[in-house]
Amino acid sequence: MASGLSRWLRHDVHPAVQFVKYALAGVLATAVDVLVFYLAAILLLPALTPTDPAAVLLGLELAPVPDAVRSSHYVWSKVIAFFFSNLTAYAANVLWVFVPGRHRRWVEFSLFLAVSATSFVVGTSLGWMLIEWAGLPTTYAYVANGVAALAINFVCRKFLVFKG
Repeated sequence: MASGLSRWLRHDVHPAVQFVKYALAGVLATAVDVLVFYLAAILLLPALTPTDPAAVLLGLELAPVPDAVRSSHYVWSKVIAFFFSNLTAYAANVLWVFVPGRHRRWVEFSLFLAVSATSFVVGTSLGWMLIEWAGLPTTYAYVANGVAALAINFVCRKFLVFKG
């Protein structure tokens, strides 16, 4: 058991294991993102409608929010969540998934944030468009954002930010 666990803790693992570790680190960062986003979207900047799947699932009784307000609040709630989830993601990636050291630490962190910012802009813009132009529920926009971010982040972090 100890040898199996120690293999999972090392950085020099097979790419398939590394992807699983990346996915698990992503689950942790996503959990932080989801928690912070929905707290902000419910308590600080109303971004959910009464019929939003998350509102229905949680049994929330919410006032209607116009799409223009909802799309703006969606973006700001994502900005708040981005800060917390990216600190979590960076720590998990450096400590557990990728081999740090391709660049100096400040360059590595800057590149990590640049990649995150790029995927944030692409994904959040997609989410904004799905709300503003298609009138889709905020939760659907949030999921589309996550799929776009996952693809961009893994490829760029593996090949640009870390040693692989």
